[in-house]
Amino acid sequence: MTKTILTNEQLAALKKYDTPTICNALDVLLQGQRVNFNTTSLYCAYPDMPPMVGYAKTATVRSTEPTLNTPEKHMDDRFNYWTYLSTGPVPAVSVIQDLDGSEAGYGAFWGEVNSNTHKAFGCIGTVTDGSVRDLDMIAKEFQLIAGRVSPYGGTVYLVNWDCRVNIRGMLVKSGDLIHADKHGAVVIPDNLADKVVDASELCIRREAVMLKESTSGGGVTPTSLMNAYIAAGKVE
Repeated sequence: MTKTILTNEQLAALKKYDTPTICNALDVLLQGQRVNFNTTSLYCAYPDMPPMVGYAKTATVRSTEPTLNTPEKHMDDRFNYWTYLSTGPVPAVSVIQDLDGSEAGYGAFWGEVNSNTHKAFGCIGTVTDGSVRDLDMIAKEFQLIAGRVSPYGGTVYLVNWDCRVNIRGMLVKSGDLIHADKHGAVVIPDNLADKVVDASELCIRREAVMLKESTSGGGVTPTSLMNAYIAAGKVE
């Protein structure tokens, strides 16, 4: 199947909506199927930044145990990972799973150097269950959505890349379209990518009916709210 690559205009349109609205739109489009988002909370380093929308570049890392790789293997892995980052559609979002379980984030993969390195290859931010640091020195306009903040860098080594990852319940493969902001992240299915903007507008129109009634003043009653709820469901 040929992957749908959105135009810059389509990507910009998706950035106009926060991630909760995108989730609402996916609820409408998926018609009862599961929405693929992080089911436990993540920390957002820059909550005032607009949503990031981009194609996933995936990897897994470890830091609690010393790698058995030789220095040469470590260097080869880095080069091959950077080669992977340099290919495929942009903007990209780095999606990295820390494999250290309860100690995920022991060493922070993300800081000044890696944010600038990834930005050079077209990444606009990361979604990770690991840790981040150097918050005052991160690459300009590079978003960090992470498991936690840590002062320690340690030795974080790549285990795999261009692979499937699980970020707190959100299952991601390389090339998936990611929408993320201070609330968390969600995967937009490829077959729905060009329908999400219209569905988001539909959700906003339906919510407006309920909001108009609930904020109308002292005349709100259970009956009036139910009538508004029914009317909202009929909005197209």
